[in-house]
Order: sequence, then structure tokens, then C-alpha cells
Amino acid sequence: MLVEEILSLLGRATRYDRGAFTPLIVAGQKLGCVNAVWSGRLLAFEAALFEARDGAIVCRLPADPGRLTAELNAAARRWQDAGWLNGWRDERFTAFGRDGVPLFELERAAFRPLGLSSRAVHLNGLCRLADGEVRMWVGRRSPDKAVDPNRMDNLVGGGVAAGENLRDALLREGWEEAGVGADRLEALVPAALLLAERPVQRGLHREWLYGYDLWLPDGVAPVNQDGEVAEYRLLPLDEVERLLAAERFMLDAALVACDCLARLGYWGEHNARVEAALAAVRHPVDADAHAL
Repeated sequence: MLVEEILSLLGRATRYDRGAFTPLIVAGQKLGCVNAVWSGRLLAFEAALFEARDGAIVCRLPADPGRLTAELNAAARRWQDAGWLNGWRDERFTAFGRDGVPLFELERAAFRPLGLSSRAVHLNGLCRLADGEVRMWVGRRSPDKAVDPNRMDNLVGGGVAAGENLRDALLREGWEEAGVGADRLEALVPAALLLAERPVQRGLHREWLYGYDLWLPDGVAPVNQDGEVAEYRLLPLDEVERLLAAERFMLDAALVACDCLARLGYWGEHNARVEAALAAVRHPVDADAHAL
């Protein structure tokens, strides 16, 4: 077993210099964190929307969802025109307040520069063979993907778009990525909630990962529908561990896969050490989360 390598991976995935980021206050709440480059941009070029106050960057706009959505998306379009944003998708995520109430919607490419928290659903594909061995379905991302091409991924993984709840996103992504129908997915509830948080080129990646487990019958294989997955492999768990240790997985998918293996007790007498490392990113799962 590659326990030390897995612990090293989890350590790197959960540690970064938080002092390099400035809190972002929107509608009176700390919603994000901004690096030095984006702090300078917001204060120099978006002074009508943002100001420096008490060690934070504060959005000047009132707590009105419609106005926040309109003016922040107009700003994001200016950032794209200036060449500051890449990966524009014409798809919005929802920014939620601390109480879970939606505050505004924003083009997903602008979430990382502002360090806002997004949500994603990830599906572990599991299969128990006739001899009792448990294996995991792992996808290899298309070489044409803009982000992490050819890296290994969970059976399904994707962001929750504005206007969707977790169930909506799971059903959509389950079919698009793996050809898994609603009949297999509708009854699933999240088995794990992980917070992925790390610096990226665009700013700060901060995403809530809702992890689900799907047990597929032996002989039933996923089939990609949208061209985003090059192939699926049904792998022994020790091969999954080897790929994780070699950092062949995209990082969010690695966190979800490690969590799943730990919940399966894969590491035996060392499982508690992995569980302790995962405690840095694990959070309680709301029983009603699937409908949120």
C-alpha cells in the first residue's frame, strides 16, 4: 500500500498560504478571497464597485440579488475583454450567503478570481465482482479538455449551475458524462461533503464537492455521451491507489476517490491515518442537501 504517498498528496491538497489572499466582502458577508493581482485590479479598475476597508475588499453594491447579478456580470465581461479571464463558458454559478440563501449569480469563469465558493457533484462508480472483489470505474478525461486533459477522473464530476439543485446536476452530469440514467441516480444521496480549496492560476479555487457512490452491476459499463471522457476503466482498488499516488488524477477527483477508499476501509490498519488527513476537508453532510 502507498499510504505515505497518499498522505503526502492529501497534505499538499489542503495546505496553502492564506495570508496571500485578502477577504472579499459582498452584501455584508465574507464570501471570497482575492490574491494580490486581483486585489490591484479591483481597486484600480473597478473602484465604482469595490473599495479597500478594514483589511478587506468590500463590494459597494447593496444586497440586492438582481443588481449584484447584473453589475458583477457586466464587470466580468469587462475583465474578459481586458484579457484577464480565460475559460469563459456563458454559464453561471450561484453565490450563496452563510445562511444558504442565494445572493447572486455570476459567470463561472469569474468565481476563481474572486475566490467565491462553487458547488460540484462527483460520482464514485463502484462494482462488486462475482468473487467479491470491489473495483472502481475511473474515467480518463479527453485530450481536448481545456482543464486537466488526459487526467484521471471520477465516474462523473461537474459543477452545479445556477438554477440547479444537486439532484438536477447529478442527473444531467450522470447522463452526459457516463450515460447513466435517472433510474440509477434519483435515489442517491451524498455520501460525503468535501471542501476543495487551493490557489490556481486564476485566483482561488474553492468548491464544495458532494460525493456520491453508485454501485453498478458487473457487466454494466458507463458510456460517455458528450465527448468529455476519452475512456472508462474498471480498476482494482490498488491500481486506483497507484494512480492517486502518482498524481494522475485531477485534484478534486483525487480527494473524492481518497474519501471513498477510506470509507470502504481500503487502507486497513492505516485507514485511521488517512481519515485523519481527510478531516481537514471533510464536512457534515446535510440530510436534505440533495434538494438544495
